[in-house]
Amino acid sequence: MRDSEQAEPTVAAEAHAEGAGVASEPSSKRQKLSHTTTRDERDRKQGVAPIKPEYLISSEAQDVVDDDVAEGTVAANDDATGKPDQRDGGGKKGKKKQKGQNQNRSFGHFEDSLRLCNSRVLSDEFSPKPCKFGERCNMCHDLRIYLTEGRRPDVEGLGGKCHVFETYGRCPSGWKCRFVKSHSKEIQHEDGRKELVLIREGNYTELDDNQEARPSVVNVASADVKWDLARKKVVLEKSEAYIKWLDKDSEITHKLYNRKQGTEDTPVDPNLLEDLRAQFVDPPFKPSEKRKIYFGRETPVLAPLTTQGNLPFRRLCCDLGAQVTYSEMAMALPLIQGQKGEWALMKAHESELTSPRFTPENGKVVEGYDSYRDLKWGAQISGNQAWVAIKAAEALTKFLPHLRVIDLNCGCPIDLVFQTGAGSGLLDTPNKLEKMVRGMNAVSGEVPITVKLRTGVRDGRPTAQRIIERLAFGNADFRDRLGAPGTAAITLHGRSRQQRYTKKANWEYIAECAALIQSYKDKKNDLTDTAMEPDESTQANTLNSKIYFIGNGDCYSHVDYFDHIDNAKVDSVMIARGAMIKPWIFEEIEKGQYLDKSASERLGYIEKFVRYGLEAWGSDEIGLGHTRRFLLEWLSFTCRYIPIGLLEHLPPNLQDRPPKYRCRDDLEALLASTNYKDWIKISEMFLGPAHPNFTFQPKHKSNSYEIDAEG
Repeated sequence: MRDSEQAEPTVAAEAHAEGAGVASEPSSKRQKLSHTTTRDERDRKQGVAPIKPEYLISSEAQDVVDDDVAEGTVAANDDATGKPDQRDGGGKKGKKKQKGQNQNRSFGHFEDSLRLCNSRVLSDEFSPKPCKFGERCNMCHDLRIYLTEGRRPDVEGLGGKCHVFETYGRCPSGWKCRFVKSHSKEIQHEDGRKELVLIREGNYTELDDNQEARPSVVNVASADVKWDLARKKVVLEKSEAYIKWLDKDSEITHKLYNRKQGTEDTPVDPNLLEDLRAQFVDPPFKPSEKRKIYFGRETPVLAPLTTQGNLPFRRLCCDLGAQVTYSEMAMALPLIQGQKGEWALMKAHESELTSPRFTPENGKVVEGYDSYRDLKWGAQISGNQAWVAIKAAEALTKFLPHLRVIDLNCGCPIDLVFQTGAGSGLLDTPNKLEKMVRGMNAVSGEVPITVKLRTGVRDGRPTAQRIIERLAFGNADFRDRLGAPGTAAITLHGRSRQQRYTKKANWEYIAECAALIQSYKDKKNDLTDTAMEPDESTQANTLNSKIYFIGNGDCYSHVDYFDHIDNAKVDSVMIARGAMIKPWIFEEIEKGQYLDKSASERLGYIEKFVRYGLEAWGSDEIGLGHTRRFLLEWLSFTCRYIPIGLLEHLPPNLQDRPPKYRCRDDLEALLASTNYKDWIKISEMFLGPAHPNFTFQPKHKSNSYEIDAEG
């Protein structure tokens, strides 16, 4: 056993920065532990990970990232601020740990020193396309000057080969690719002239003329669509008609409510109330019949994750067994305004179009469910007004051909979202929330609408049960007239907005809500008579009007997962931080056992993420910068993983803080480092040295250090 300490991994970083082929414990020797035999009920220090004595350096728990603070951070600019890196300047000698969040995070800028004209990027040297700007173009048109002076040398990582070209036979980054030597050559013509040409193989001819094309990526909204949305040239007919009706209906409802209050001077007039009720009219149309969906024991769900829920990470989780995935939360208003950044979040990979695993128990099948029509990927949006959410739902179903569900976020605790009335701000406005879901359900075509909640806004004052009943049946005053809102599934995070991510998730309360949903079949018969029931064809699930119920919070092992399904009686469990720390949790769930992944295996997942990132964001300088940035974001979570083989008691607890401990080898120590400089060195194993102007600030300052320049 090596004496590499988790607290001092930088020496290991230097030893392994030369390449990714690091020796470690072979996968054939990794521990496969059954939770039925490893549970240990002996006393242990509360809140501290139980490290085996032979690996323990100090029993005192280390400071850990505050997920509340980290989640609340917003980047100032993702790729091009040009500001100098402030991490290493100033301060006293030595290391000064900081606390709190890094506000207005910047990632510098990472571009070529000479910008190659788009007319040259995908063309051979002697056959460029005409430049539409002509002599006015200020970009580089000389290919040889660009290759020698305008860009950094080719990357030596990944064997110096372009992963995109090796996979698809073409590279949409063309001459800008940082691995361009692997898919270009110089040929000599009969007249003696030498020409630089790109190599093209395979059948992906659509990549030849489009730098924006990304192989195997779907749901790409065209520039014309986004432009038309921005110019308000897109007519969302269903939304316009429904919103017009909703405004009138809300006006009548408001008058009726005021008349019902009555005073001594103006007592309630029953005739006037009847006149007002007579003014109500039905919505302009019924919802379309929805595609049936399914959640079950065999369908673990990857949560919508801010920043980390990007396409390459979701793709990696699908490889490891995730059965349902979601986009990062997109803001509804920018979506209907055609903003590029929000529509970029709607891209999905072909692996997310496959059907979820489907082996249901008796009685769990949704009537009419066709597993071959189902897919894994759904979109999540956030909005603070009914008309915004309704229009966004119609826009998504109109322009995204591959969409399982649209999930309405009612749980985001971030101040920026909450203060506008969106996210968890909707928990205090059930009337608005119901209008949103009804309207989205009406205009979304065959795509079902789902909702994600928290227990409530404030600690000790849960409101989820009341909201769940509202989503199941609708307002008691209007359910006879309008029927149920048509919610297909509800996900409940077992914390309040005030808790954010502190303390344990309240699975007892989740179980109470699950029992409430199970009781709805009987309650439904009491609330509505047959004549006034909503049309079954408009409901998302038709077997006894079942609403799927998914629990969320602190799931970090297959033991947690099956315990919640068996004891809380949820249909499935949504996994967030547990997947970011160890994405193979989905593999553990599928196999029903712990997997003690070796350091080399974990490094393999990092390499796979890098390869997927190059596919998604491109293999040019900007694409490498994005891949590096999102890899570093992910490494800020993976460093918190404590290998199963080092733990004395199982199952592991997501909330436990690690003490100082020794790792089994240098690579394991490197992967456990909480110093962002080591994360950058890990990225350099595959992506080469970072761009001189690239900067990275972790979301939380406890991972940052101010160090005086040395030597």
